[in-house]
Amino acid sequence: MINKIRMFQGRVVSDRMNKTIVVLVERKVEHQLYGKFVTKSTRYHTHDEMNTCREGDTVKITETKPYSKTKKWCLVSVVKRAK
Repeated sequence: MINKIRMFQGRVVSDRMNKTIVVLVERKVEHQLYGKFVTKSTRYHTHDEMNTCREGDTVKITETKPYSKTKKWCLVSVVKRAK
């Protein structure tokens, strides 16, 4: 069985830590009973080796080896810079 690499696109909500950013990934999920689409979000601690990202940037992240207890994601690229 081939493992697929998980990649997400999200918005940087915090860049205060050294070499770490917090990325908010939002997704639409249909409610089981009512059928309405609800927005759910998850925050991922992501490794940013060069400290290139700033708050508000849209970035692409991928799953990787654990860097620490909570940091298991790595920055792939910056899709859009914040103004």
